[in-house]
Amino acid sequence: MILSAIAHVFSALLELIRISRMSDHDKDLEILVLRYQLGIADRRLNRNFKPAKSEKLTLAVLVNRLKRRTNRTTNDLRASVRVFAPRTVIRWHNELVKRKWTYKHTNKGGRPRINKQIENLMVRLAQENGRWGYGKIAGELIKLGLIFSESTIRNVLRRNGILPAPVRYGSLGWRQLMDHYKSQILACDFLTVETLFLKTVYIFFFIELNSRRVYLAGVTSHPNGCWVGQQARQFVWELQEHENTFHHLIHDRDSKYTKAFDDVFRSEEINIIRTPVKAPNANAYAERFVRSLREEVLDHVLIINEAHLRNVLNEYLAYYNERRPHQGLDQQSPIPRPSCKPEGKIIRQKVLGGIINDYHRLPITALV
Repeated sequence: MILSAIAHVFSALLELIRISRMSDHDKDLEILVLRYQLGIADRRLNRNFKPAKSEKLTLAVLVNRLKRRTNRTTNDLRASVRVFAPRTVIRWHNELVKRKWTYKHTNKGGRPRINKQIENLMVRLAQENGRWGYGKIAGELIKLGLIFSESTIRNVLRRNGILPAPVRYGSLGWRQLMDHYKSQILACDFLTVETLFLKTVYIFFFIELNSRRVYLAGVTSHPNGCWVGQQARQFVWELQEHENTFHHLIHDRDSKYTKAFDDVFRSEEINIIRTPVKAPNANAYAERFVRSLREEVLDHVLIINEAHLRNVLNEYLAYYNERRPHQGLDQQSPIPRPSCKPEGKIIRQKVLGGIINDYHRLPITALV
């Protein structure tokens, strides 16, 4: 007890000697620091209290000022900084210095950034042509009136996460391989419709895999081998006026496709490809058309008889082939539509009595 009292008295004497050596200005500054801390300490009685950023910065400035005038170290500041650790206050001051030297760079050095549209074009060329290197892409851009160095193209592709040509290309995939042969392939299939009087009617159609163009071969209630062969001969006659040359026909293993049916196409040097058993996805293009036909028309119409169904199909196929946008064709129709300018009055044309709405612009000359 006595030793503790002696230590406190000795500490007070040392503190008195230290204070006596300070100037009046330094004493006032230390008193201001202590008073500022007392104000914060009173508010710290609340457990959720956190000093505001302005309070941190003010205390940091005062302590730093006191440190410079008295030449104290961080450890010596403990006598003046009571509420917070001295190192914490010094860290606050360092943050204040960082904020002082942050400013917006108005004049940036280096080359100007490439136009976003041109950058997207470079990325598009690289994605669509996996074997093209930087030099090939640069040459293609020159054809389009754009001159860029190979290093610029390399930096753009790296920024967009596109690998160099040998790695990016990899091996030839099935999708790329089939895209080469789609213009030479036809497919055919049947679908059934129940009439208003529960009579089953069969629809027989052909579809071009490349353009998605659909041909209605026939509608019947009795699709025997003789009838199917006759539809095949009529379709082949129609193909003779077609610009494209087809070499393959896909169909399933239905018994309606007789040997006489296949011979009609083999006589035109068209190879027959039969799909595997119970594998509708092997004839995916035909199946997708069946889905569109049912969802857009047949699910919303009561078919009376064969003649009614034939009229419905003819009107729908005229819209399907000439006006309907296809996502697989970049929103183009199987028979390409002419380009349209955003001018003129927009007209709605009802297909099948309004089950489908088709929109087009009326030419300006027609409005005069």
